[in-house]
Amino acid sequence: MAAPFNPPTNFSEKPEVPQWQPPPAPTEDLDYAKLRSIDLSLLDSPDPKVRDQLVETAKIAIRDDGFLYLVNYGINLEQLHRQFSIAQYLHRNITEEDKDRLHWDPQGGLYAGYKPPFGWRTVKGKYDGITQFNFYEEEYKSLDKIPNCVHPFMDEITAFTEYLTQSVNKRLLRLLSLVLEMPEDYLWDNVESKGSTPINEGYLRHALFHPFKNEEKGMGEGLRMFGHTDFGTTTLLFSIPVTCLQLWGRDGIWRYVKYSPGALVVNIGDTLELVSGGHFRATRHRVHNPPPSQETYERLSIVLFNGSKGDLRMQPCWDSPLIKREGCFESQGAYKEFKVLQDKGIPIPTNKEWREISIINTRHPTDEPEKILKEVEVSGVKYIEVINQGVRVLQPL
Repeated sequence: MAAPFNPPTNFSEKPEVPQWQPPPAPTEDLDYAKLRSIDLSLLDSPDPKVRDQLVETAKIAIRDDGFLYLVNYGINLEQLHRQFSIAQYLHRNITEEDKDRLHWDPQGGLYAGYKPPFGWRTVKGKYDGITQFNFYEEEYKSLDKIPNCVHPFMDEITAFTEYLTQSVNKRLLRLLSLVLEMPEDYLWDNVESKGSTPINEGYLRHALFHPFKNEEKGMGEGLRMFGHTDFGTTTLLFSIPVTCLQLWGRDGIWRYVKYSPGALVVNIGDTLELVSGGHFRATRHRVHNPPPSQETYERLSIVLFNGSKGDLRMQPCWDSPLIKREGCFESQGAYKEFKVLQDKGIPIPTNKEWREISIINTRHPTDEPEKILKEVEVSGVKYIEVINQGVRVLQPL
């Protein structure tokens, strides 16, 4: 049985942190994706039938949607809201000096540090209303790498990150290994990165989407982030009331992800699509402006992007009985495009190369038109086409 999260509670020794208040849910009748819910505590059930049903539910969820809700994973709502309060405190109290000192450099292949609300390049671009602080390995190693205002809370951020990576994600990968019909620790031992910090080769993001003013609402034609897939193993996004996240269904329709208090919204990254031979779906998703009833609210977000071992060139797990029995699925995005290179005898990128080029070539709705690259049409659907190290990436508009 997995132990619940037990964070530091020495709050009296720290600056007072105003409590984050979740905004109200939207009042509109939105078109929501029908995502399945996984109760992670059932992985420890002594009843084989319960575990078998859990594995089957996970198999369907990641094959059909690539997204799922994760519940009963060990962090309660009070503990989660404390982390949101800290994230809110960071955005409200980071100094101009720290913004400059810790300014990010995505053109170097990492999102580490502070993102100002002016696009997704190292140099200042158009206003996009999105600020972030991204914690990579170096941010956990040295207080010099983080804003001074969160120094007193780094023990809590570290404990939170460690629980997510070492407990929640490890259990989730156990479940996904069972879907592949492999030993429980297969993905954790052979694919997931591990190191001296809680984050390893992934990163934790505190993001704040500022509400647009009336004259800004038409920017990007309503999009805050283009459709994309994540490049790692799993992404753990805490469900929030301001409803902006949309996922791309197999029917070519964008649907909202509904708020589920306390739940983790989990999506599969490119790495797991590759290792599963397309059985796991890295689903395209995007961030849209919120519906009218929420357009005046800030959208505060906490996301953990779990990373794979950087030196690996991902191949399907050919030892998987599932893959041996059913083969691979080339209809998927990353797996299909990587296979094109392999069939030509061209080496595929390592995981490190793939995530770095994906960051460098990130496209955003506020980019200048010549930077967005070309649009293509596939089966009547318009996409942005990006070539990353010879791999064709299609991002639906």
